[in-house]
Amino acid sequence: MNLRCFAIDDEPLALKQMCSYIEQTPFLELLGNYKNAIAALEKIYVLLPDLLFVDINMPELNGMDLIRSLNHPCMVIFTTAYDQYALEGFQVDAVDYLLKPISYPAFLKAANKAWKLHNAGSKPSPEIPQGNDDSLFVKTEYRVVRIRFNEIKYIEGMREYVRIHLTDDKPVMTLLSMKALEEKLPSRQFMRIHRSFIVNLEKINIIERNRIVFDKEVYIPIGEQYKDAFRQFVERNFL
Repeated sequence: MNLRCFAIDDEPLALKQMCSYIEQTPFLELLGNYKNAIAALEKIYVLLPDLLFVDINMPELNGMDLIRSLNHPCMVIFTTAYDQYALEGFQVDAVDYLLKPISYPAFLKAANKAWKLHNAGSKPSPEIPQGNDDSLFVKTEYRVVRIRFNEIKYIEGMREYVRIHLTDDKPVMTLLSMKALEEKLPSRQFMRIHRSFIVNLEKINIIERNRIVFDKEVYIPIGEQYKDAFRQFVERNFL
């Protein structure tokens, strides 16, 4: 069965191109095209599409707010001329994020992702896929990446997200709670030492005034409720 699609964009040329791409893709069916999100919203609950191709920057109701307002479960692929919305797209479980101008190969790659998800009967999920004894997989910027435990220096909580700081690479941000990540990490190697921080115990070199010093710019405080557990760790390894 084909994926039944809406194309939503307030730019006539961009909307025409998206409709053309949908119509030439064998497993997609164009149900309707709309120049504004409000008109599309009325039809979503009538026609029940499987997949929306939605521009983010639109007047009155933008694409991101449209998706957040939906009760009808459908997949979404965002289209936009701006790249600063990538994290928001991740937060609403978008299948993909296409940056204008959009080529047909890029469109087809995103459509194939939606097709595979549709056939599998699932949607993207912020849960951590299982790794093995020395690593885990996390979703970041529409990719799934493997992170080895010995590469992690510390983890910083940021509301709905966590930022995983690595020893030899840039930090990785993913949509997870600190609690969910803490449960996946080996307790022999990682310890929560603050409401907002988990540290790799093997990477600690300096402890100073109830703070862990990773370098001249990174001082991580040890929270009051975590002090006893951390003190016991230090005492077990103290000469």
